[in-house]
Amino acid sequence: MNLSGIGPTRDCEAFLRIARTVGPDFGPATARAAFLVTPEGFVRAEQSTRDNRYMADAADFDAGAAQAEHRALQRALSSELPVIAFSGDPATPDAVFPNNVFATAPGRLIVGRMRHEVRRREAARDDIRGFFRDTLGYREHDLSVQPHPCELTGALVIDRARGLGFCGLSERCDEAGAALMHHAFGLRATLVFDLAPGEYHTNVVLAVLAGRAALLSPAGFADPEVPAVLAALYGPMAIALSPDEQAAFAANAIALRPDSVWMSRRASEALAAVTRRRLEDDAGFTVRDVPLAAIEAGGGSLRCCVGEIF
Repeated sequence: MNLSGIGPTRDCEAFLRIARTVGPDFGPATARAAFLVTPEGFVRAEQSTRDNRYMADAADFDAGAAQAEHRALQRALSSELPVIAFSGDPATPDAVFPNNVFATAPGRLIVGRMRHEVRRREAARDDIRGFFRDTLGYREHDLSVQPHPCELTGALVIDRARGLGFCGLSERCDEAGAALMHHAFGLRATLVFDLAPGEYHTNVVLAVLAGRAALLSPAGFADPEVPAVLAALYGPMAIALSPDEQAAFAANAIALRPDSVWMSRRASEALAAVTRRRLEDDAGFTVRDVPLAAIEAGGGSLRCCVGEIF
């Protein structure tokens, strides 16, 4: 853990001063393995609809199709790194998006505090905790028992190579929660900002890819200074998405190794030619995709499904 730098701040200039001085020496830019949670009992969780405008109507949820997509997702991601899947539970219909509840840093499991009770049940799973504690020997940093919402890598997008965090505030994460996550991950600096009205998670409007590129939706941030910070930090590899690209979950992408980026088939098909060219030719990523239309009815996409193991 490297605690040099500054704590969470809303000061874009102060954050950028630190961010420009750090190199890609904080840790691995991409995960060494990943985990998923299967979509058992995949139905519309009414509590989650209160602040997730991306969720479909109840009639549009297809549990069988979601299961098939999820199996295909695991097979596809397994072409790049080891991927394990924990069984879902009908009592936790949103558990297919585990990255909000469980996250890792080298040697540590971090358990988040969810806003909605239906999702707080997920944090009590002893099989997932036990896997990291007893099988991998990770220390546990439990934020689930304190009162401040902090939905981990849904709210906090991390540049793992440089130890930088980008934390968007909404009903799913408050300022105290942002500070708790900053310290739990041991980050060098975290920029805290308000998401635009109607946005619930940062990872729907921002992805940092292998520490060298970013996909961002400028409309997703309440303060236009935040996209400017990202442009200053990542230069031409800060790729702005159109509203149509963002609405198709193009920002809900993840790099699991340095030369490829994963997103849903819907997101990939929505990419403008210039966006694809910048990702592939300029940033050096192969864009890989998996059909996830049924899972996306739950209000999240591919990145939300993936828990990273560092």
